Amino acid sequence: MASLFKKKTVDDVIKEQNRELRGTQRTITRDRAALEKQEKQLELEIKKMAKTGNKEACKVLAKQLVQLRKQKTRTYAVSSKVTSMSTQTKVMNSQMKMAGAMSTTAKTMQSVNKKMDPQKTLQTMQNFQKENMKMEMTEEMINDTLDDIFEGSDEEEESQDIVNQVLDEIGIEISGKMAKAPSAARGLPSASASKTTTISDEEIERQLKALGVD
Repeated sequence: MASLFKKKTVDDVIKEQNRELRGTQRTITRDRAALEKQEKQLELEIKKMAKTGNKEACKVLAKQLVQLRKQKTRTYAVSSKVTSMSTQTKVMNSQMKMAGAMSTTAKTMQSVNKKMDPQKTLQTMQNFQKENMKMEMTEEMINDTLDDIFEGSDEEEESQDIVNQVLDEIGIEISGKMAKAPSAARGLPSASASKTTTISDEEIERQLKALGVD
């Protein structure tokens, strides 16, 4: 029962039309065959009447023959028209299928275009470039900070070395006067490495004054 109320598709309609056209074509062929049979009979009747000299009967039969042949010619025209309609139906069916395929393709392309929105893609690329620049700037700032830290440490170490060197030189001068026995450290005399006795604060101040250091 459900199939009776099922909506017919385009293919179903075209199949029904083709069946009807084929049925019409067979009917036209049968009618033409019947007309050809009548044509032969009329030709025989006309010959028969001509042999008997019945001119009036020959004229009547001749008119009938002309009408019959015209009708037979019409059957060829109608048959050609039916064939043309069948061909057009097939062409229309093919075109509708192509249109359906194009519609499906268009929907697919539309879905892809929605997912591949150019504006969103451009925005994504711009955001990536922006974040990449931020990352590069952050990395550069970190590197600069680390360089400053290590450079500051080097400068501080270098400054401390200079201070130590000056103090060692002073110590060497003092110890040199006190003990007369300086020792070498890193190419420079060092007070800490010299063999001296403990020097009092008063003695250091006296030696500094002697060196001209207030």
